[in-house]
Amino acid sequence: MRLTQWTDYSLRVLMYCAASAQREQPATIGEIAEAHGISRSHLTKIVMTLSGLGLLETTRGRGGGLRLLKPAQAIVLGEVVRQTESDFTLVECFDAAHNTCRLDGHCRLKGALGLAMERYLEVLDGLTLADLVAPMETAPGERTVHRLRLVPGLPGPPVGPIRRPRVSAHGKSR
Repeated sequence: MRLTQWTDYSLRVLMYCAASAQREQPATIGEIAEAHGISRSHLTKIVMTLSGLGLLETTRGRGGGLRLLKPAQAIVLGEVVRQTESDFTLVECFDAAHNTCRLDGHCRLKGALGLAMERYLEVLDGLTLADLVAPMETAPGERTVHRLRLVPGLPGPPVGPIRRPRVSAHGKSR
């Protein structure tokens, strides 16, 4: 499944606000738009929707900005995706009103994709916004590569050694 740009940007706004929750000044639409290279006007529409869903508090004027209405631990990712995604019709046979597939009822694709969608949302239901912005941990002795551009207000990369895959003379990872 592929998330729409609307949901992607909605999650980015919520994550940015969660990561900025301890700041004195709330995050602003302009700041988030610049950090992610997103149109400010498009982001404004998304913020208004998130506010209407009871996820964000918006304050206008000097000192205003965006804050989460609930703690990040109480915002379940699966619920956000269900509220911001417009269409979960993976294939034509999912939509009874527009289904013209001649194999409907004679193949198992619909059932398999339906189960995959359930599991996908089940995984997202097990994650909160706080999980998404928690510092990433590395196992003891593990080295990881970080190619993150630091964004003001967001947590920095985890501290630790960098992991680089070993490559053989034939160009294959070991």
